[in-house]
Amino acid sequence: MSTLLFAWDYSSYPGARKYPHLFKPIQLGGLTIPNRIKYAATEDNFNDHEGFVTEADVAYMRARAEGVAGGLCFMQGVYMDEGRQGQGYVGQAAAWDDKYIPGLKRLAEAIHAERAVAGYQLMHCGRVGAVEVERCQAPSFVPQRLRVFKPVEAMTKEDIKACVRQHAEATRRGIEAGFDVFEISGIVGYLVSNFVSSYTNRRTDEYGGDIRGRMRFAVEVIQACKQVCGSDHPLGIRLCAEELLPDVRGNTPEESMRSYQIAEEAGVDYISVTAGWQESIVPVISRDVPMGSWLHLAKRAKEHVRVPVQMAYRLFRPELPNDAIGRGELDMWEMCRSMIADPLMPKKVLEGREEDIRHCVACNLCLARLFRDAPMTCYINPRCAHEHDARFAPQPAEERKQVMVVGAGPAGLECAYVAARRGHEVQVYDRRPEVGGTLNEAARAPYGDEELLTCRDFQKAQCEKAGVELRLGVDVTPELIAKEQPDVVVLATGPVYARGRGKGFDRGNVVNVLDVLAGRAAVGERVVVWGNRKPGIGVALLLAKQGKKVTLVGRDRSAGFDVNPSFKWRYLIYLRQNKVTAYNDCDIEEVGDGEVLVRTYDGYRFPVKCDSVVVTERVANNALKDAVHAEGIQLYVIGDALMPRNLSSAVHDGHRIGLRV
Repeated sequence: MSTLLFAWDYSSYPGARKYPHLFKPIQLGGLTIPNRIKYAATEDNFNDHEGFVTEADVAYMRARAEGVAGGLCFMQGVYMDEGRQGQGYVGQAAAWDDKYIPGLKRLAEAIHAERAVAGYQLMHCGRVGAVEVERCQAPSFVPQRLRVFKPVEAMTKEDIKACVRQHAEATRRGIEAGFDVFEISGIVGYLVSNFVSSYTNRRTDEYGGDIRGRMRFAVEVIQACKQVCGSDHPLGIRLCAEELLPDVRGNTPEESMRSYQIAEEAGVDYISVTAGWQESIVPVISRDVPMGSWLHLAKRAKEHVRVPVQMAYRLFRPELPNDAIGRGELDMWEMCRSMIADPLMPKKVLEGREEDIRHCVACNLCLARLFRDAPMTCYINPRCAHEHDARFAPQPAEERKQVMVVGAGPAGLECAYVAARRGHEVQVYDRRPEVGGTLNEAARAPYGDEELLTCRDFQKAQCEKAGVELRLGVDVTPELIAKEQPDVVVLATGPVYARGRGKGFDRGNVVNVLDVLAGRAAVGERVVVWGNRKPGIGVALLLAKQGKKVTLVGRDRSAGFDVNPSFKWRYLIYLRQNKVTAYNDCDIEEVGDGEVLVRTYDGYRFPVKCDSVVVTERVANNALKDAVHAEGIQLYVIGDALMPRNLSSAVHDGHRIGLRV
């Protein structure tokens, strides 16, 4: 007999009619989930140093629970050992002692308060754990491929038995805290996956050998947890369908499917399909991987097991999982980063408000910060991690002001709609005929950068709904500012693209990166791109894919200084694959006839043949500041106009100033 915790009627909602397969119930073990939506356990570091749950984490989870609209909402994975070898990051929630139950209960209650089903994950991070101790645990001593991780300590049989008990005890604590569904994490290089993989499991005892031997630890964990869960609490597991580790003799796809079947035999009620490890050199979840690319893994899993199959990877658009469920290739739509970027995403889908979704741009800043012990945040969602703080939400303004925003790029648009929601009268000016600023050019770079335009489209929709007046095709001058006499001016005019200090930068073959990306400027077959940050990398890759011979020259010591580390490595590989020659820690001393003279940091000079030079270096834009000051008008400068950075800085700048004006 199946239990339904919360009854939901979706029949009157437009999203349920448009995506009927997403909003129908599903049974997991003895529990019925009202829809096919799951906020998957996503690592966050909002808890205190000792693993106790904080107000920030409770508010974060409650927002996501509201977003799943009656679906399944998982808290982050808990670590289960007092010695902290299973701990993967500072701020991870703990569950190795009963003293943690009250905090965990607050999370379960917050999820239930939104009439969602509460999920609880068990996560021993294995060879990517031990963030605060000297050595990590793993089945065998296999040296770390990534130097950021701790030295490996092979587990004894006593260690294995203790770890199985820890999983069971942590499960009991989760039940006492009030959680409904339980899950074992066996992905991306965490401990369960270390035992399953032929790459990291070299044991010769009963916990090693063939795939059944390597699955023995997972089976014992499943059985121990299942005994605690009983029939009242479904138990699932996340496992790799493809490890993407062929270069280090990882599991074959056939072995991975066999691991699914063995997990089903051991008693799991569902399987969550994943791909890749942290040590894989194949991109998995960055935006250079087209959406829907991994659905074939869910289909393969459905062909090998009878329990429901879930998957998250690169399914940001609801039509993808809806259609896959309709075809019988998937059972539940999992979301991680999509609901970091917009915690209410599935609720907005249900309500027919897809234009209000702030889409994830698959940059992985959330992960980059998390695994470097910086407070987790989102590239494009300024409220992420601040859901508990009312200062980060628009509050009614004490005094209604006329606000002139100069620049309809991501900084200006974000500021405009936030200020308008507070009650201000806001006009946005831009000399261009369309909104989006330089995002319109940046999105033309290859490898998925067109997804950046979702930010533009979201902000435009919010401005229209907030009553922001868009005055496009208007060049703001000191005279216009003097005439309008607004109470506040926000300069979001973007950067100035600087010419180099060397000779010859005034030549006709020296062109601007925006003109090249937009197709307004032609370049020759041999191109030197000046500037090795994101704009330079983007245009270099675009030109290289057109067959140009491209050389990248930049003053930073490494290309991609302004790209977050979890995405930067992809760009560096693409530069090599597209045969882009990169000279870092260098500058162009002179642009001459058919060549440029490059000077290294230590004074060595050499020529590089070229037909065209593309300028990508940016500096702050000081235009109009004096005019605003001369009128005695309150002034804010945001985004690249203040300091050239990236899309995230522009959005966050705009949001903060919109709250402040």
